[in-house]
Amino acid sequence: MVQLSRHFTRRPVLGMAAAILLSTTSAAWAQTAWPNKPVKIVVPFAPGGTTDILARAIAPDLSKAFGQQFVIENKGGAGGNLGAEQVAKSAGDGYTLLMGTVGTHGINRALYSKLPYDPFKDFAPITLVAGVPNVMVVNAEKAVANKINNVNDFIKYAKANPGKLNMASSGNGTSIHLAGELFKSQTGTFMAHIPYRGSAPALLDLSGGTMDVMFDNLPSAIPLIKGGKLKALAVTSSQRSAAMPELPTIEEAAGLKGFEASSWFGLLAPAGTPPDVVSRIQQEVAKSLATPAMKERLATLGAIPSGNTPAQFAAMIEAEHKKWADVVKASGAKVD
Repeated sequence: MVQLSRHFTRRPVLGMAAAILLSTTSAAWAQTAWPNKPVKIVVPFAPGGTTDILARAIAPDLSKAFGQQFVIENKGGAGGNLGAEQVAKSAGDGYTLLMGTVGTHGINRALYSKLPYDPFKDFAPITLVAGVPNVMVVNAEKAVANKINNVNDFIKYAKANPGKLNMASSGNGTSIHLAGELFKSQTGTFMAHIPYRGSAPALLDLSGGTMDVMFDNLPSAIPLIKGGKLKALAVTSSQRSAAMPELPTIEEAAGLKGFEASSWFGLLAPAGTPPDVVSRIQQEVAKSLATPAMKERLATLGAIPSGNTPAQFAAMIEAEHKKWADVVKASGAKVD
């Protein structure tokens, strides 16, 4: 009887132990499973700009995919540095992300003498969300008067009239400014740079005839192009824009091999974020960008979706920094 009792009492004890172990393991997994609370995407610029628009475009799909809200937090200032610094100093737990830009991770390290974060060591790249080409635009009336119908016409005119042309930008050191500097360095032309405090006043003077040329972001220039105030010569991206497919790239139009000066926007996490979390976010962003609805939405902005891998995005950031560091050095660009 005693032996029989031991036989029957041992099984329930073992069963209970297994159940407790399973329960404990499941509870621990539930506590550590990502995400189990809302995720914050820091946009390092004010609401309404392209960075903000793109972050808000992908957030709903990420919320749906992961069952937690992806919330946008705008923290502008210092050319995107304040928001980038906040994320760089956040825990690498997957709950704070950055919508980085060509400025925060391609230009600013070369532009600012004291950057409050390291764009390489302090971040784990997730994926490039989209590229937005800049567009080379000239005053429409001046284009007619000076017989400028394409990029080569502009180069020819600029070389024949050294010091006569000026170039507007949204500010010193912006991608709009540096796209122009890259063009100048590769074509051997010179236009006096006139920085403005934003694209809107620069476009106003360009359309009014005070300025001659600008390499503005395509979304903000499209209304003036379609309204006949500006003449678009080419886009600065490596491929044509779906928003204006008739426009050639500068590489096509002028034979400038490798010319590429787009603005770009991508997700990054703080360094130390688990690779599986980074991979899961990348995969869901790529799925979102591949949907017909998202493609159509981005096309209206002149944006080119990506969704590349973390490794590809990391390599791109490194290449972009090297490229823009050379441009900054050559241009002597300074912070406003």
